[in-house]
Amino acid sequence: VMTLVRPTSAHLPSFIEALQRGWDPPGTTAAEVLAKVVEDPEAFLAEAEDREGRGSPVALPDGSLVRRLPSITRWLWDGEFAGRTSLRWEVGTTALPPTCLGHIGYVVVPWKRRRGYATSALRQMLPEARALGLPYIEVTTDPANVASQRVIEANGGVLWERFTKPAAYGGSEGLRYRIALA
Repeated sequence: VMTLVRPTSAHLPSFIEALQRGWDPPGTTAAEVLAKVVEDPEAFLAEAEDREGRGSPVALPDGSLVRRLPSITRWLWDGEFAGRTSLRWEVGTTALPPTCLGHIGYVVVPWKRRRGYATSALRQMLPEARALGLPYIEVTTDPANVASQRVIEANGGVLWERFTKPAAYGGSEGLRYRIALA
């Protein structure tokens, strides 16, 4: 059974093992993340629960840095690290800055895919978003990523728009879904 866990030092060895096994988290490399973990594991873990957005800036795919939004990160856990999901928001609004493509993101390590983990992770994050008072969340994916589209739709996602991603994300086409929480 896969559950979401708040990352702690007890979970860190399994996370490190996934990085060493070749998993590159989205938007960065295993080596970069591993360096952060080794340098200051407590600071790395603290950024998983940053409800005020006070953590270090976030690097976008083009290398530019933007302010960190309030966010929480949970690890997918089935006895070992299986992936990551995060919820980001702006206080008092549903709007996100153009540098943040969606409220919730998720990724499953390649050797744990096709087990329903992404669908479950998104479903388990929805109550967290609801607790913030958000009437809906937005989730984005690429038009070619049919698996992610199915994950979103299985959680009540409705295609809201086709859009062009900001230049920092390569300027390609994206799909934005909304999931009602009310």
